[in-house]
Amino acid sequence: MLKKKLSVIVPVYNEEKTIIATLKRLEETKDKRVEYEIIIVNDGSTDNTLKMLKSNVNLYQHLIDGKQNSGKGNAVKKGLEFSTGDYIIFQDGDLEYDPEDFSKFIDIIQKFEADAIIGSRFNYNKYSRSFNIFNKLGNYILTFVFNILYNTTFTDIYCCYFCFKKELLLTQKLRTYGFEQHAEILCKVIKKGKKFFEVPTNYNGRTREEGKKIKFYHIFPVLFRIVIERIIP
Repeated sequence: MLKKKLSVIVPVYNEEKTIIATLKRLEETKDKRVEYEIIIVNDGSTDNTLKMLKSNVNLYQHLIDGKQNSGKGNAVKKGLEFSTGDYIIFQDGDLEYDPEDFSKFIDIIQKFEADAIIGSRFNYNKYSRSFNIFNKLGNYILTFVFNILYNTTFTDIYCCYFCFKKELLLTQKLRTYGFEQHAEILCKVIKKGKKFFEVPTNYNGRTREEGKKIKFYHIFPVLFRIVIERIIP
């Protein structure tokens, strides 16, 4: 049986402190059951991120260099357009999530030919760092609404680790570029797919002082996107 190719999209912006550690972690935890395609999208970093990436070309297959900062959503879309894998998964450059967990996703791909697999920071098997209660409350609300509208039973729809068949997403139809883009991708994939799974993931979340960007008020555009995607064809 031919190996599946897993495209790992890594959008980065000013992650000089962690990006190389992240890529080395990806390298040392590679699962031989799949072929990896690691795509780095530099979103106009103004620190030493780009320089460090160019000095470590052995740690990835492709580098897309955005000359100006256009937001994570734009970086993700560029990575999606460039990807050639059978499956897509996202990796942040800050090591909040451990790529060792990829093997859990690959298990499900191998056993069930899943259409989509999402991680859960709330059903973790080793550890999960305590984080802002309002962010967790917002995630709970979003997950509850999503499950009602899309007839699913997920526990953490805003886990970064979301793996899906590339064929289920038409990248050119993505309309959003903010934090709500994750919800748009999830909605589009779930509407087209049939077999969905959830796996536990470990989480070492950052605080605002450490660089965490998402805020509680981001719940509103995300909630709007979840509802509107259920309505539009």
